[in-house]
Amino acid sequence: MQLQQLQYFVAVAETRHFTHAAELVHVAQPSLSQQIKALERELGADLFLRARGNITLTDAGEALLPLARRILADADTARQEVQELVQLRRGRVRLGATPSLCTGLLPDVLRAFHDRYPGIRLMIEEGGSHDLVRELARGALDLALIVLPLPTPSPALTTREVLREDLVVVSSPEAPAPGDGRIVHLADLERERLVMFRHGYDLRELTVAACRSAGFEPEFAVEGGEMDAVLGFVRAGLGVAVVPRMVATRAGLRLRVTPLARPGLHRVIALAHRSDVAPPRAARELQRMLLER
Repeated sequence: MQLQQLQYFVAVAETRHFTHAAELVHVAQPSLSQQIKALERELGADLFLRARGNITLTDAGEALLPLARRILADADTARQEVQELVQLRRGRVRLGATPSLCTGLLPDVLRAFHDRYPGIRLMIEEGGSHDLVRELARGALDLALIVLPLPTPSPALTTREVLREDLVVVSSPEAPAPGDGRIVHLADLERERLVMFRHGYDLRELTVAACRSAGFEPEFAVEGGEMDAVLGFVRAGLGVAVVPRMVATRAGLRLRVTPLARPGLHRVIALAHRSDVAPPRAARELQRMLLER
């Protein structure tokens, strides 16, 4: 008895038509009929009563049908389980993240994931949350680390909070300290020239909105950079910048880090994937490691 024979048998039982069943399982009708006859010989009983335009199950066929469905379902489950195990030995994970997260959060997690699953190829795409959501929607990414809240909620995404991170002010140790040197109030930034990220960058929108809420329009010394460029411009003394604490800590001793006065500023980082498609096994494992980090 072969799985293929059981598949053909179930197709005929459900369609009650040999030609339609053959089309359903993508095989020529004579081949399907031959396999059904071979199955009947193996079992020693007819499975169908064949009359012109009327195919019905015999008692033997009625007894076999639920068993055949169960066997096929078990075989499919076994195939999926093995494929998922194989996916953890080879394959890929497509992860999107904002540049600041690539600098701060991801290196340690990706190193741990790579050590555990060296056969999985990690494909990282940097971008703003808007761009990453769009890439998720079109199926170009398995997972994405995005900043919440999204300007336009997306019901097609499932999100889970990963961390809530404070923002701090970084400046050159060779320049005058912002604020009183120990803490910076948002109003203090009115007297500073900011090194500002490019348009579409989540931190740019958050910082500009906070300054406007404090009653002033921020002045930019330089604008348009990504995270590494912004930190480099700050080190050179061109101005100050508002960045995540994790990034500031990783940037080393060449930057002065000053906290913002309470309530301060923070951002919420979430892990997102499409709601209508389950991520591959390898992506789910990376998701687990990010949530448990």
